[in-house]
Amino acid sequence: MTLLTPHDPRTGRPRPPYQAAREKEVTAAVEAAAAAQRAWAALPPGQRSRRLLRLADRIEDRADAYAEALRTGTGKPAAEARGEVEGCADVLRFYAGAARTEVSPAAGRRMDGRESWVRWEPLGVVAAVVPWNYPLMMAMWRLGPALAAGNTVVLKPAETTPETALLLAEDAAGLLGEDVVRVLPGDRETGVLLVESAVDAIAFTGSTAGGLDVAYRAGLRPVSLELGGNCAALVLPDAPAHTCASLAAASVFNAGQSCAAPARVITLPENHDAVVEGLAREMGRKVAGVDFGPLNNPDQAARHDRILAESRAGVRHTGRTEPGPEQDGGYWRPSVVLADLAEDDPAVVEEVFGPVLTVQRARDLAHAVELANGVRQALAASVWSSDVSTALTLAGELDAGETWVNCHLDQTPELPHGGRKSSGHGTDLSTLALADYQRPKCVTVRLE
Repeated sequence: MTLLTPHDPRTGRPRPPYQAAREKEVTAAVEAAAAAQRAWAALPPGQRSRRLLRLADRIEDRADAYAEALRTGTGKPAAEARGEVEGCADVLRFYAGAARTEVSPAAGRRMDGRESWVRWEPLGVVAAVVPWNYPLMMAMWRLGPALAAGNTVVLKPAETTPETALLLAEDAAGLLGEDVVRVLPGDRETGVLLVESAVDAIAFTGSTAGGLDVAYRAGLRPVSLELGGNCAALVLPDAPAHTCASLAAASVFNAGQSCAAPARVITLPENHDAVVEGLAREMGRKVAGVDFGPLNNPDQAARHDRILAESRAGVRHTGRTEPGPEQDGGYWRPSVVLADLAEDDPAVVEEVFGPVLTVQRARDLAHAVELANGVRQALAASVWSSDVSTALTLAGELDAGETWVNCHLDQTPELPHGGRKSSGHGTDLSTLALADYQRPKCVTVRLE
């Protein structure tokens, strides 16, 4: 038996230990999900849709319990936790509708004397390995399209945040059917066992190193990877007045632990100093413990501290932390703005994954795009300008799966989200995500 003891990120104190799933539990869960998948896939789409809608209702009905479980594992402020729960119900409702749609290549008589069409079939059992930054939301981004497409799912939550997944398993068992969703709490060994088990596909959200390991172990099985951002924000001299405030708010949301959060601000020479001053002012108004929560765990806090210590930034603005009573041992980190940086500075090339913004000075627009595209990650980016033509041109030149203009981190289930380069491949959200969890079969009939 392997017991894991997570810690409360707000206090640093241990939480109740739990048993990590090992080979016996993994094998049993995958076999049960495989047996349940046949019946789940056989349901007409309308019936699957209704069950998913009932699960969305249940999540909303138990929103207080889900939000408290989120806060236990992540330390999120109450409003952020409640927002994540509400967002998860919304994602599930979207895919309940998407379950009843069809997007196929053209059918009909494409050859003389032949009638052809395409069947979309589920992959089978999907292993979903999700991170600790949005424990419920990242699970739902994977569960929604996978279940809508007729797959069953074995969900492996992060070691530090098992609570919401266990709640979800309880509700799913009663509303979707036994074993349609199975949960395996545990550590990295649990995840490795699951990926190497007899699942039919893997959906992984996490680090680039973790994604490479999953891809290697998956072999020829389908893999969907979302692996982090280190996202650029191009701020032009004619950027809207709200730019610095909006970037600061997006940067500290979830303590900066969002893959698509702004991380690298890039300016031109004429507005560099003003942007540094504006960001320092707005970031300084965001207080850890009041406006945003702690980092998730000791390893993440140590990594954050190492990158900032190794940074050679010539300008550094640091905000404040005000933890609550008896929370001095938590993983609180203040907002930080770093400027006067080299292109190879650790805080630029590594994803800090905390409430930190770097500011780089580009020579011109071409150099700004070069800096934005100059790191290995390519998940998301933003452009800030009052000139629509320039902003849209730059948005097209940025190598990122999702690009915003005069906003950042704005997402909805109707629109796709996915990375390029070392940020992974595959699609979360929108009806496009259904393709990651289905496979086409062409059927052709000879008519004579």
